[in-house]
Amino acid sequence: MLNPIVKEMTLLSENRKNYAFMGWCICALGAIFYSYEYLLRIAPSAMETALREHFNLSATGFGHISSIYYYAYVPMQLPVGLLLDRYGPRRLLTFACLICVIGTFLFTATANFWVAALGRFLVGLGSAFAFVGVLKLATIWLPENRLAMVSGMTAALGTIGAMLGDNFLEIFVQQLGWARTLNVTAVFGIVLMFVLWAGVQDKKGRHRQNGTVSTFKKGLVDLGIIARNKQIWVNGMYGCLVYLPTTVFAELWGIPYLRHAHGLSPHAAGLANSLLFLGFTLGAPLMGYISDRLERRKFPMLFGATGACIVMLTILYFPGLSVFQIQVLMFILGLLYSAQAIVFAVGRELSPGEAAGTAMAITNMIVMLGAMLLQPLVGYLLDFSLAARTKGLTEVVVDNVHKLYTVGDYQFALAFIPFGIFVAAILTFFLRETYALVDK
Repeated sequence: MLNPIVKEMTLLSENRKNYAFMGWCICALGAIFYSYEYLLRIAPSAMETALREHFNLSATGFGHISSIYYYAYVPMQLPVGLLLDRYGPRRLLTFACLICVIGTFLFTATANFWVAALGRFLVGLGSAFAFVGVLKLATIWLPENRLAMVSGMTAALGTIGAMLGDNFLEIFVQQLGWARTLNVTAVFGIVLMFVLWAGVQDKKGRHRQNGTVSTFKKGLVDLGIIARNKQIWVNGMYGCLVYLPTTVFAELWGIPYLRHAHGLSPHAAGLANSLLFLGFTLGAPLMGYISDRLERRKFPMLFGATGACIVMLTILYFPGLSVFQIQVLMFILGLLYSAQAIVFAVGRELSPGEAAGTAMAITNMIVMLGAMLLQPLVGYLLDFSLAARTKGLTEVVVDNVHKLYTVGDYQFALAFIPFGIFVAAILTFFLRETYALVDK
């Protein structure tokens, strides 16, 4: 007969294993939603020709209709963090998925720019809950001293949606048209909405409370503490700048650049762009694992930014590269700048424990400022460079849609990406080491 103490310890060990398995499953459901919203986020890049033709858009206009997503996504991070801490992820992720579906249907149902912009705004509004919602679930269900690896795995699973978009959306657009293709993704979102409601749980055990913060007043106090922390802003700006290869390049301008500057076919450009996401998918959990194993945050962040800056410069300023060389470089770039995923662990470690959602939401808000401000800037700089080169002639087109942008136009418009990554590397010297030693 088992000693009562041994029996109790055995039951506790089994409960931990059950909770760990359940926790990974719940976080995986949240990550599927993040992957889904990421697919919706990058869809315009794979549909550039069709969208510009349908809405009669210049490069500047195309940049604007894509970046409107971020006008909802970025400012929503503050209330998203508070809401997740107060009410928990289950109901909020389900409702957010519904908003994405409505926005997608609205976007496909019109030829009016402003109605389509409203649809993109709603997609951004719903998507604002996805990434931070998964990280909030991770802080509830998974060990804290593995947070960097978990945030890396979450980011990696999200980019699967981007890879699917780059490799399959172009094919579906050719077969079904862009509107029907997006409508299919909306139908998938309806199914996912019910799956999230059935599968996501907010708390371990039988606790009735949905969130980790008891009142909005307490949440606002924590928000003030986090927002006044200068280290939060240094960390967030690192994440913003080192993430530019995703938010500005791969999510919108990567495929057009590879097609028009390097002469790749639409399929080859989509494949090369997806290899960047593949590199990030593999690199993000690896960088998080390395950070946790080294018990250091700053070193992998510095290493990743420095290497990414060198590779980005090579991709932009060596246009004679072969297709294979471009593919290899895009993959390596993804591996290196995936160190960006560590910033969410740093943000969590700089903040009060119960306010994990708020801390990571503020961090995510700062990270995404780059997309909101700089995606349309690239379009403007392309048009500006074309006008300057052609002495004001702005009606030069290719295939009845694309203005005749040269390699030099793209190099001028995208130059701030490697410069921003270089600044990110410098910011690591102003960041405090934060590795959490709790729960080891």
